[in-house]
Amino acid sequence: MFSAETYTKRRSILQSDIGRGLILLPGNDDSGMNYKDNIYPFRQDSSFLYFAGIDRPGLTFVIDVDNNREILFGDELTVEEIMWTGPVESLAAQAVKTGIKEIRPLSQLAGFLASSVSSKQDIHFLLPYRADDTVKLSTWLDIPVALLPQRVSVKLIHAIVRQRSIKTSEEIEQIEIAVNTTIDMQLKAMELSAAGVTETEIAGRLQAVAIAAGGNISFPVILTSNGQFLHNHPHYAPLQNGQLVLCDCGAENAMRYAGDLTRTHPVNKKFTTAQREIYDIVYQAYQAAADAVKPGIHFKDVHLLACEQLAAGLISLGLMRGNAREAVEAGAHTLFFPCGLGHMLGLDIHDMENLGEQYVGYTDSLKKSTDFGLKSLRLGRELEEGFVLTIEPGIYFNPLLTAAWQAAGKHSAFINYEKLAAYENFGGVRVEDNFLITASGSRILGRPFAKTATEIEHLINL
Repeated sequence: MFSAETYTKRRSILQSDIGRGLILLPGNDDSGMNYKDNIYPFRQDSSFLYFAGIDRPGLTFVIDVDNNREILFGDELTVEEIMWTGPVESLAAQAVKTGIKEIRPLSQLAGFLASSVSSKQDIHFLLPYRADDTVKLSTWLDIPVALLPQRVSVKLIHAIVRQRSIKTSEEIEQIEIAVNTTIDMQLKAMELSAAGVTETEIAGRLQAVAIAAGGNISFPVILTSNGQFLHNHPHYAPLQNGQLVLCDCGAENAMRYAGDLTRTHPVNKKFTTAQREIYDIVYQAYQAAADAVKPGIHFKDVHLLACEQLAAGLISLGLMRGNAREAVEAGAHTLFFPCGLGHMLGLDIHDMENLGEQYVGYTDSLKKSTDFGLKSLRLGRELEEGFVLTIEPGIYFNPLLTAAWQAAGKHSAFINYEKLAAYENFGGVRVEDNFLITASGSRILGRPFAKTATEIEHLINL
C-alpha cells in the first residue's frame, strides 16, 4: 500500500470533482475456475484499488459526497476461514492504513443502497466488466441489466480518468519495478529460445519470473514464431532455426502496477539480411516516435509519424511504392501495421480501458477513428506531463490479410504484391518500451535494455 495520506488525497479530489451524490465502487470477488472453492488468482478492481487501496475480495467502497462520509462494506474472516489460510491482516487494520474510518458488514450494503435509491440520491457507478458485478449492481440499484450502460456516470468516468492518467512519483517507482521484472522476463525468453524448444515451455518460464518477483503477469504472455498475428499466444510448436521469436510480455508487481515490453529476436542468434532490414525499419519508426513524444503533442500525430517511417522503409525495400505520406493518408501501410502505436499504462496493462477508450485515449473534440488501422489506436489525445504510455511499432507480414487485399486489388498503387510474395513466411517484428512524459519530453522507464538489431545479437550471443 501507499500511505494513508495518498489514498485520502485521491478520495478528496474525487469528491470535489463529483460534487454531489454517492460514489459506488465495488471491489472484485473471487472467481471459481471449475467450482466455487478452486479459484483463479485474485485480481482487485483497479479503480477500487486506486481509491481504497485494499487488495482483498468481497469489499465494496462507498463515498457519500452529500454527507462527507466514506464507508467500506466488508466482513472480517471467520475462524473457520482462517483455518484454511492462516493468519490474515484484519480488514480493520487495512482500512486504517488507507485512512478509511467506517466499516460496515457486507450484509448492510443492500439496505444502505436501497435507502439511497428511495431518497433519489444521485448514485455514480462505472460500467461493470464482470458478470457477477453486473447482477449485483442491477439488484442493488433496481436497474435492469440491459439499462445499466445508459445509467453509468460519465462524470465519474471523467473524474477517475483525470486522476489516474497523471502518475505520481510513487506510482512511477512501482511501474519501474514492474518494467524491470519484465526485462528479466525478456532476458529469460532470449536465453531459452532455441531450435526444438516449444513456445509454451518458454512462456511458462516467463510467468515463473513474474511470480518469483512477487507479482504475476500483467497479461497472458505473447510468445510466438508467428508474429504476423498480433496477439498470438504460445502453442506447443517447437521453434526452428531461421525463425524470429516475437515476445510481448509484462509483469504486474505486488502493488498491481504493470510493465509491457516487446522484443523480437532470431532463434539461431543471428538475424538474416531480410530480418535485419525489417527490424531496422521498425526500430527507426520506434526511435522517431520516442523522440517526438512530449507534452502538447497528440499521440495520434506520433502514430502517423511512425507509420510514415514504416512506409518509407518499406518503399526503400521495394515492398511499397510511391510517396510515404500519401500511402499513409490512403491507409495502404495498414497491410503491414494494422494496429495502434501504443496505449496508456498503469494499474492496467491498457490503463483504464474498462472505462472506455473514448474517455481515456480521446476527448470530446477528438473522436476515435473507425478506419481500419486507426480504429485500433487506443490513445490519440494530447499528451500531458505524467502520462505513462507504450511505444510499439511493428511490421507484420500476414498472408491471410495480404491474400484478401491482393484479390481485391486494394492499394495496388502503393503495394508491390509481386515482391511481397517472398515474405509470406517471414512473420512479424515489434519493438516496444514504456515511456513517462516529462515536462520537456519523455524518458524511458526501466533499466537499459537492448533494442537495436546489433544490441539484440550481442546480448543473445553472450
